[in-house]
Amino acid sequence: MSGAEGENKAKREKFLAEMQKVVEEAKNKTPEELKVSINGILYPSLLCSEPAFQAMEAFEAREDDILIVTYPKCGTNWSIEIIKQILTEVHNKEPTLDHAMFEFGKPEKYEHLKNQPSPRVLSSHLTYENTPKSFFEKKTKILLILRNPKDAAVSYYHFLNNNPVLPSNSSWDSFFGEFITGNVIYGSYFDFTRGWEKHDDGHMLVLTFEEMKVDLLAELKKICEFLGINLTDEQLKKIQEKSTFKSMKEKSDETHGKIGNVFFRKGEIGDWKSLFTEKQSKEVDAKFEEYLAGTKLGEKINYTTYCTF
Repeated sequence: MSGAEGENKAKREKFLAEMQKVVEEAKNKTPEELKVSINGILYPSLLCSEPAFQAMEAFEAREDDILIVTYPKCGTNWSIEIIKQILTEVHNKEPTLDHAMFEFGKPEKYEHLKNQPSPRVLSSHLTYENTPKSFFEKKTKILLILRNPKDAAVSYYHFLNNNPVLPSNSSWDSFFGEFITGNVIYGSYFDFTRGWEKHDDGHMLVLTFEEMKVDLLAELKKICEFLGINLTDEQLKKIQEKSTFKSMKEKSDETHGKIGNVFFRKGEIGDWKSLFTEKQSKEVDAKFEEYLAGTKLGEKINYTTYCTF
């Protein structure tokens, strides 16, 4: 094991130990106590805080950072694994990886990140408006992964009900009412997606969960081209094999600890049909039409293909 691998393993073990403490703390909290409102958006109270967000605003991004941005349950861990595998092939060692979401942690976290070597791989569910401005000023490469809202909603519902750190819902109907109004952790899917429409400086690559499921190899090539990386077909196929949902689920205990199975449930397209009523489907159709119809990101989602009965 190289020095970098050993360091990353130690970081991962420390992160998992800290997460287990948070899980234990969450057992004594009510669903309402597991939420905190910051800048008008709900966040997990045991992972995010106002002081940390204030410290985060002054974070100094680098041009060679890689920031992965997703709305929850739209391919976050998948994208992180892909970037990790790509950079490992390039540098023959694991990159500097923040195992928690960028916005999770205490205020001193951002000072610690300041001393981490490049390239730093960061992931976030933050809206465009709440992302530190230095990412845009430094023209950091941003990988935005989108997923159709109906599958995202169903996956998010199961995730919230199985993750003890997050507030659960008594029923799908209860959750849907909160999702459609944006009264969920991380706020409105539609506001989040429309917000990132504003960022169009040539330093952001937009992919979709669906495209990655249909042809992962083609999407890997797009990512490498975006990052200015040349890999052989053999290297790309190796990354593809290590980045499948099946492969990640099998090693989830190692990467995500005791609640690893919570992060990797099905990873399918079209699972929304298992819970949505026709009325709920039409409500999302109307929201999509209001917020995202005619936008570049709305077109990228390919809504009519993936969101009709």
